[in-house]
Amino acid sequence: MNIVFFSNPDFMGSENAPKFTSMHRFTAMLAEGMAKRGHDVSVWSPKRKFFSLRAPSAFKKWLGYVDQYILFPSTVRKRLKSCPADTLFVFTDQAQGPWVPLMANRRHVMHCHDFLAQLSAMGKIAQHKSSWTGKLYQKFIRNGYRKGKNFISVSRKTDQLLQQMLPDKVTSTAVVYNGLDQSYRPFYHAKARRLITKETGIDLAAGYCLHVGGNQWYKNREGVIEIYTAWRAQSEFTLPLLMIGPPPSAIVLQQLEASPFKEDVHFISNLSDEFVQYAYAGANVFLFPSHAEGFGWPIAEAMASGCPVMTTNEAPMTEVAGDAAFLIAARCPDNDQTWASEAALTLQQIVSLTAAERKTVRAAAIKNVKRFDAKAAVDKIEFIYEHISS
Repeated sequence: MNIVFFSNPDFMGSENAPKFTSMHRFTAMLAEGMAKRGHDVSVWSPKRKFFSLRAPSAFKKWLGYVDQYILFPSTVRKRLKSCPADTLFVFTDQAQGPWVPLMANRRHVMHCHDFLAQLSAMGKIAQHKSSWTGKLYQKFIRNGYRKGKNFISVSRKTDQLLQQMLPDKVTSTAVVYNGLDQSYRPFYHAKARRLITKETGIDLAAGYCLHVGGNQWYKNREGVIEIYTAWRAQSEFTLPLLMIGPPPSAIVLQQLEASPFKEDVHFISNLSDEFVQYAYAGANVFLFPSHAEGFGWPIAEAMASGCPVMTTNEAPMTEVAGDAAFLIAARCPDNDQTWASEAALTLQQIVSLTAAERKTVRAAAIKNVKRFDAKAAVDKIEFIYEHISS
């Protein structure tokens, strides 16, 4: 097959959405996987031109949109003239919707990861409201991908939301779970903690609670701190909390300042992938009380590292966790006053596990994540690509 992958630009981003993101890694995984299978592969993405101009930060985003939605489509139309008629065009992210009309009459498929921004713009997420410009931008994206005909979602939850967004004329939809990076694996607890202690300068030899994620509303970072605070207030354990990701937002800092245990909460930024793996392996528990996700990579990463996981009893977290995690209720207005204290009871249960119980939990977690094999995922995607191209 001749395959062209569309990639997000590397020049758009913020603290909450880094310039080189998981979407770029996803695109690289697909492109490299298909190339190794003997397919002719190209990757197209917008180049910075207007974005490189000097301008106040408030206008940079709009200059980037000129590069993405005016200059890039013009470039694509020119490049299409030299593409074989049987070329398959792959959109690696539903946010690339505005480019779909360019390929509406050619073989194409779109990978869908999550529709959180879409739902927010449509007023369907109470915890997060979009600005009027955000609503217009998401409508622009939606009007584009609704012209698509073939879709692959990373979870059943994402596929369900996709079905709600699309017209009846869609040709095919499929679900293929993400493939897990095989570098995530169990590691000797004590050694992992020594390495993380040396890297961060924080004494973590006795263990710690862990969260990995950004400041996006759905990651519920403030909820992590609230659970930790409630747990410390009722427990004899004094494990610190390690939060790996960008520096805390204002709302997260506000939650931290309200905690009497704030000195034991440590934010770690710019940690290499290698040390994130050590952090998973050395943790007593991984806290992941997300409101929503597209897939939930960190759950699988923690489990592959042998770390007990506490996460929300909502899809797609439950899809990834299977029966190998400790589940808590999602926070909502009905349980606003009791949510953290009830979750703290589950956290206490996890940190109190005996060595034999931890071994059982670890074995179940490692068995569960074998479902997310990277090679098998690419094999399934290749099969779908070939079916669309036939």
